[in-house]
Amino acid sequence: MKLIFATHNQHKVKELKKLVPPSISILSLTDIKCYQEIEETGTTLEENAKIKATFIKYKYGLDCFADDSGLEIEALNGAPGVYSARYAGAAKNNEDNIKKVWEELNDKTNTKAQFRTVIAASFGKKIELFEGIVKGHIIFEKRGKGGFGYDPIFIPKGYDKTFAQLGDIVKNNISHRAIATQYFLNKLNKLKKT
Repeated sequence: MKLIFATHNQHKVKELKKLVPPSISILSLTDIKCYQEIEETGTTLEENAKIKATFIKYKYGLDCFADDSGLEIEALNGAPGVYSARYAGAAKNNEDNIKKVWEELNDKTNTKAQFRTVIAASFGKKIELFEGIVKGHIIFEKRGKGGFGYDPIFIPKGYDKTFAQLGDIVKNNISHRAIATQYFLNKLNKLKKT
């Protein structure tokens, strides 16, 4: 089974390929040579995921899925949320984004946060949503070399290491993307049986 993952983000593609069984082949937008920018104009993760999945389905007629993920910090009323990738500006610079989070949290004692992923999957004429959440907290130093984005400053609940320190095997078992993907795979398995 081939599915288009509506992203050029090779970190996400690599992470997801480790989560799906070998019978499912994941192709990125780069693989299908789709370089047209899909504007994420939504104000929620759900809206952005739907925009991307709908665009690919309409343009290529292929079953596809898209995700949008964000870091939601309790003391910042859920920010950066849908704007996580470009929190410090359009350049989408991870270092600048982390610095801005630290600046915003500077006078706060509550560092509770969660990573949330929403997958929008387009099968036939239907779009379905799958959500994954991992709770944790923000720290004020970067730890670890793995992962990407905010991973070096996020410690998931029940652990004493950041996502960047835990390594792919652990992260791929507990992450927001892993949880949303598992719900998505459960749906795919049901579809294959019908």
